[in-house]
Amino acid sequence: MQAGKSLEIEFGGDELLLDPAGVLIIKSINALVVSDLHLEKGSSFARRGQFLPPYDTVATLTRLATLIHKYNPSMIVSLGDSFHDDEASHRLGDETIEALQAMTLDREMIWITGNHDPSPPDHLPGQCFEEIEIDKIVLRHIPDAQYKNHEISGHFHPCAKVQVRGKNVRRPCFACDGTRMIMPSFGVLTGGLNISDRAFNGLFHRNNLRAYMQGKDRVFPIASGNISGFGQ
Repeated sequence: MQAGKSLEIEFGGDELLLDPAGVLIIKSINALVVSDLHLEKGSSFARRGQFLPPYDTVATLTRLATLIHKYNPSMIVSLGDSFHDDEASHRLGDETIEALQAMTLDREMIWITGNHDPSPPDHLPGQCFEEIEIDKIVLRHIPDAQYKNHEISGHFHPCAKVQVRGKNVRRPCFACDGTRMIMPSFGVLTGGLNISDRAFNGLFHRNNLRAYMQGKDRVFPIASGNISGFGQ
């Protein structure tokens, strides 16, 4: 994975760096935030007789290790659905657990519970919470439509579609209206949901919405009027 150039934005009085690989940095406390790793998704499907490539966990953590090396964060926050099911953390091999221990050495590790993984991975490094607050920004897995202050969440795996030189381009994105940020999914086997989908209704102030789309080596800020499904 090539190192890309991050985009700096202001959010809730903090400066955030949005990385084209799909993580963000809260600069004030040097925290790396990642969402929806969905580790062990392949093995979860295999248990139900649906076979996917079994190397998703290694591939996802290798990508994450590259970004940890790039930013050298003091804290890592995994924003829920870190594991594809509630037993997935117990299917991790010894080498994978050792890799997690190495990545989190001398750093604070925070696991946020998600709908796929509501139980704390208490045999792994770090602490587990339903949500945390950093500099008046709440971090949780599922966005709360009734919450009116600054919030960073995941869960929906947002993507956006735009037209570029007459062709439709669909990419994962950070979806943000200045008050709420929904992060893209990071796991290599995760899909995406277009932010024009009705599942996002009521979560954003439409006129303020920006899709910060992940490019190969940079992040592209796209206004709502230029997103397919929002420009009508």
